[in-house]
Amino acid sequence: MIDQGNNNQEGALNYVLENTDLASREHSYCTSIVEGVMSKEKELDKILSDHLVNWQFARIAATVRSILRLALYEMLYDESIPPLVSINEAIELAKKYQGHEAARFVNGILDKIRKSSVKDD
Repeated sequence: MIDQGNNNQEGALNYVLENTDLASREHSYCTSIVEGVMSKEKELDKILSDHLVNWQFARIAATVRSILRLALYEMLYDESIPPLVSINEAIELAKKYQGHEAARFVNGILDKIRKSSVKDD
């Protein structure tokens, strides 16, 4: 909602939280991940852009950009989630919302970043 519709972070987050049936733990995670991704958006976009070949980050569908940012944020800043789990979840989200081609694209970029800079502890 934030990227595609140019909605503000607080309004978009409140809308989702008020209109979904999330458990308290999910509510907290959703809030922290949105705030985290938005606070690191420029850094995440730079890393993602640096790993694109013959493609511009701005040309990627908003849904796919959001999925990539979310997964990369988890990979870099959430030590409780193994990078391969973040990548797998991103692939599943891409399949669900954009199809198999997008899922392969997401996998390729995130795996390339993982191999170059993120440890799999």
